[in-house]
Amino acid sequence: MKPSASQFVSVRGLRYHVRSWGVPAAPKLFMVHGWMDVGASFQFLVDALQRDWHVLAPDWRGFGQSEWCADGYWFADYVADLDALLEHFAPGETVRLVGHSLGGNVVMHYAGARPQRVSRVVSLEGFGIPAEAAERAPDKLAKWLDALRDPPEFRPYPNLAAVADRLQKSNPLLSRDRAEFLAAHWARVQADGSAQLASDPRHKLPTPTVYRMEEVFCVWKRIAAPVLWVAAAESSIPKWLGAHPEGEGATDGLAGVRTRLAHVTHGELITIAKAGHMVHLDQPGPVAAAIESFLDA
Repeated sequence: MKPSASQFVSVRGLRYHVRSWGVPAAPKLFMVHGWMDVGASFQFLVDALQRDWHVLAPDWRGFGQSEWCADGYWFADYVADLDALLEHFAPGETVRLVGHSLGGNVVMHYAGARPQRVSRVVSLEGFGIPAEAAERAPDKLAKWLDALRDPPEFRPYPNLAAVADRLQKSNPLLSRDRAEFLAAHWARVQADGSAQLASDPRHKLPTPTVYRMEEVFCVWKRIAAPVLWVAAAESSIPKWLGAHPEGEGATDGLAGVRTRLAHVTHGELITIAKAGHMVHLDQPGPVAAAIESFLDA
């Protein structure tokens, strides 16, 4: 396992934890994780990389060892946090970005907002979320207000082994050794031996706004860099994107994803076999090979 280092930096008034691998003199590669994850989950992907890279992987605000936010969590804040992190670690440089799920959507938005700053973009299972009709707006707002009165909480686990059990239940493809590694980063052991997830439960609050694909497409169309979308063959994400059903004659379940990718000027899509949504955990070797091939092209 390649050794990593931890450091803390100030990002827009919050104490941010950033994990890194490799030496600073190597080419930089930024990796950002998905919802309810941590930067350390890229360990196995980093282990599979063949070239020397200086990989930097933050824990998003409210996740892992990064500080919680008093005002809740908004997608645009992740984009702004990434902008601040890049200014700290790569001022004036064009950057290579890899993101998984939520992180994939963040790097796509960032590349559209700052096209001159990004040289390559890789989105692992981050293809947007289901589109929503404007008519849902009042109900979503009311549901959010109701949830603020009774905020969600995370129940404690008996121990880290129970956290690993839960990770394997969510992802049957995850090996036990990887589950135990992740559990130690996902949760904190309490004085009584129980384990509490190291994430702010307010991430589970419903969003008060509708998701408009027409706005997302406008952002994506501004991306100047080449983009690689990596889909997992056994992922449920394509079915989840119900706003873009499969076209006639589709056989691989990815027609909706391809419909979305058509709004990215320089985009390509590949599929990783024998992998679910956590594709970088299920098949780190093939994912690493695809990333490096894309970055070298």
